[in-house]
Amino acid sequence: MIIVFLRDIINEHKDFGKRIFVLAKTELVKTYKGAAIGPLWAVVKPAFQIFVYWFAFSVGLRTLNTVKVEVAGEILKFDRFTFLLVGITPWFFISESITHGAKDIRSHRQYVTKVNFPVSTIMTFSTLSRLYVHFLITFIMFIIISFRVGPSWYNLQFFFYMPIMFLFFVFLSWSTAPMCAFSPDLENAIVSIMSGIFWLTGVIYNSYDLPEPLKTIMLFNPINFFVNGYRNTFLYNRMFFEYKTEFVIFLAEFFIIFLLGVYNYNRLRKKIPDVL
Repeated sequence: MIIVFLRDIINEHKDFGKRIFVLAKTELVKTYKGAAIGPLWAVVKPAFQIFVYWFAFSVGLRTLNTVKVEVAGEILKFDRFTFLLVGITPWFFISESITHGAKDIRSHRQYVTKVNFPVSTIMTFSTLSRLYVHFLITFIMFIIISFRVGPSWYNLQFFFYMPIMFLFFVFLSWSTAPMCAFSPDLENAIVSIMSGIFWLTGVIYNSYDLPEPLKTIMLFNPINFFVNGYRNTFLYNRMFFEYKTEFVIFLAEFFIIFLLGVYNYNRLRKKIPDVL
């Protein structure tokens, strides 16, 4: 049954392949329509947040300005701003993908009522529009990091982490968006817990330094996998498969989210037009 549902979703994306990229661009333009600098506002908000953290740790809390990380038996030291910058870069994409991904069907209900429009592509082009912004923010981060710690061929792992992060949150939205179309309370609950999730993820601290059993528990947080992944890529010079336990756990979660996404989407998609 799952295979049949997956085949339908793949066919929908295959038939609307080119249109997905066009709609992603349109979505980005529409979001900032009327603004003087347009989509650049998507960069201004995270830039201001990064500035606030830089000021807090580099000026206000200078005694907490050094982070020590053990990698392959060697102790690496980073200033707090550099450590935070790399960790918070994927967080901006992740938080937007979770909160807005849950709203995708409701906010694009005009497409749901069209008989021939494949609803599954709504979550894809919406997440893709956020990925465009993520590319720009990551590029800016990379420039800053290059001056602070220098570039490395390990940085190419970005092209591993970025696609699987995109797919993971598309699959997640296949579950959350249809369910939120039926229950606005679920949408509100997701928005409400996001600030808490930020602190339960190693964005501003090193999750590998936590005492047991917290350290092991954090390995089951898929968001933490991406935060650590970006630090592996841009700071630690460590391959994604070197921390095998974390990687295997994530692969299992990736597969589960994929199956749940396919199941929930196909279970609810025929009922969605009636609800909206």
